[in-house]
Amino acid sequence: CFFILGLRVTVLLTSSLMVLGAGLRCVPVSDLEIRKKLVHGGQLLNGLAGPTVMNAAPFLSTTWFSPDERATATAIASLLNYLGCAGAFLVGPLVVPPPNGTAQLLAQGSAQHIKDRIEAVLYAEFGMVSLIFSAALAYFPSRPPFPPSVAAASQRLSYRRSFCRLLSNFRFLMIALAYAIPLGVFSGWSGVLDLILTPIHVSQVDAGWIGFWSIVGGCVVGIAMARFADFIRGMLKFILLLLLSGATLASTWFTLTCLTTVTHLPLTTATLYTSCILLGIFLNSSVPIFFELFVETVYPVPEGISCGVVTFLSNVFMGVLLFFLTFYHTEFSWFNWCLPGSCLLSLLLILCFRESYDRLYLDVVVSV
Repeated sequence: CFFILGLRVTVLLTSSLMVLGAGLRCVPVSDLEIRKKLVHGGQLLNGLAGPTVMNAAPFLSTTWFSPDERATATAIASLLNYLGCAGAFLVGPLVVPPPNGTAQLLAQGSAQHIKDRIEAVLYAEFGMVSLIFSAALAYFPSRPPFPPSVAAASQRLSYRRSFCRLLSNFRFLMIALAYAIPLGVFSGWSGVLDLILTPIHVSQVDAGWIGFWSIVGGCVVGIAMARFADFIRGMLKFILLLLLSGATLASTWFTLTCLTTVTHLPLTTATLYTSCILLGIFLNSSVPIFFELFVETVYPVPEGISCGVVTFLSNVFMGVLLFFLTFYHTEFSWFNWCLPGSCLLSLLLILCFRESYDRLYLDVVVSV
């Protein structure tokens, strides 16, 4: 869409889908079946808008920023999406009361209160999405008056040639798996974090705060790492090795801590907070570094296509993991072990990966 329609049209189309999806969830109907269909329809429209939100960052940074600012711009644009996820960890527990002891709540007439709070969240989301759409409609140019770099003005491959190039590029497939496997597993794991922590007597509110600080920490560290990558170019692989090594250690620590009856490691709120937050910091901060490495490796394939493929793979791994969770949901130790296994596999793939910087090479050589 970026390549064919341009950035402005794509963003307007995406935000209009989000407005329509959020609006469908707010339609006040009394029939429960109709309400469920409207909510599912709204979620579907919101999901259709998701690829633009997740994949726009590299294209935006290439179009608007110079080579010594691209990694930082990619980090800020991609990690702002994660800040919204961090807010979701807080909105649920703090705005909507947890439905624990449902029978007692129904007896006290609190079910209607929970329903009202959920509807308030839906109306607030609709208002924020409408505001974003209005701002994009008022002013959101497709490109700057003059391209900031040679790569921004260069011709890109067509869709057909791009997919052929990606599927035949073994190095791209290596780093695509290195990104998709741990990030997909982590996304599925963090989505049910409250269920995973319930057996070890961690409340829903505490689980929400853990998810919130892990994402916020990942955003801060990710922007710092991207800024470092802009200052010292050609270090993307080294940065990923550091981040994935930290993620492997943090996930192993968390998994062994949950097996306290076997490992006898101290199971405290401090250890759970520290291990989970470190895991989120290392994995979330690797996202913009991965995106930049994808673009550099497969240039002149358009940024949206390469990042869209790896995002699709990440969602596939997350979906497979959640599919197995529907059958094995009484015990979560296997789910926890998937985390260090996926991080270790990704680390090995990055170790074997031979990096190249084709886009950066074009900018430096032609500029000189």
